[in-house]
This record gives sequence, C-alpha cells and structure tokens, in this order.
Amino acid sequence: MLAIISAGGVAGALARYGLTAAFPHTTEEFAWATFGINASGCLLIGVLMVLVTDVWPTRRLLRPFLGTGVLGGYTTFSTHIVDIQQLLAAGAARTALAYLAGTLLTALAAVYTGTTLARWAVARIHHHGKIR
Repeated sequence: MLAIISAGGVAGALARYGLTAAFPHTTEEFAWATFGINASGCLLIGVLMVLVTDVWPTRRLLRPFLGTGVLGGYTTFSTHIVDIQQLLAAGAARTALAYLAGTLLTALAAVYTGTTLARWAVARIHHHGKIR
C-alpha cells in the first residue's frame, strides 16, 4: 500500500512542481499557480470520491493511489499558508487576505462542483446503461 501511495505522491508532486515552475511569482504577488493547483486538485478530489464510492467501490487501490498519492502530492495547502505569511511579511495584507479567502472559498466550491458533476455524469451513464 505504501508503494502505491508513494508512486502517486511522486506523480502529483512532479505535476505541482512543473506548474509552479512554469508560473512563478514573487513574495508580493498573488500565487496563481498554487491557487490553480489547489482549485483543480479539489475539483478532481470531488470527482474521485464519487467514482471510488459509487462506480468502483471494489478497486481498493484506486483511492490511495489517486486520492492520497497523486492528489495529495499535487495539492499544497501548506504552500498556500507559507505564501500568505510571505505576503504579510512583504506588506501585502490585502493580497494575503484575498488569497486566503479566495483559495478557501474556491476549494470548497471546487469539491462541491466536482462531486455534483460526477454524480450527474454517473447517473446519466447509469441511465443509459454504459457504465462498467
């Protein structure tokens, strides 16, 4: 199990690193890469939870690999908090507050949206009899 989670974590962390390297920011700027990573990760976690509970409940390695591993390595709320601390230290309190509130609200909305869309898609596919 640990190997499965670790392999997923490496993949997720590498994806996060690639995105943060592609979209760098200074300590005085809104961290758009981290914001996007956390938002997209939360959306995918919402989708994943529907799939592993409603569609593939017997695939016991899927949740640890994708959820704990890939998406756990991909999302980075600890970096989010460090970014806020750096913004505050740089005197960018408004940006820090916007980043704090924006990330938290967006993350919650993303999980809700991912879950809702996945449930809708699963119900639609079940209705047409095409899910395996």
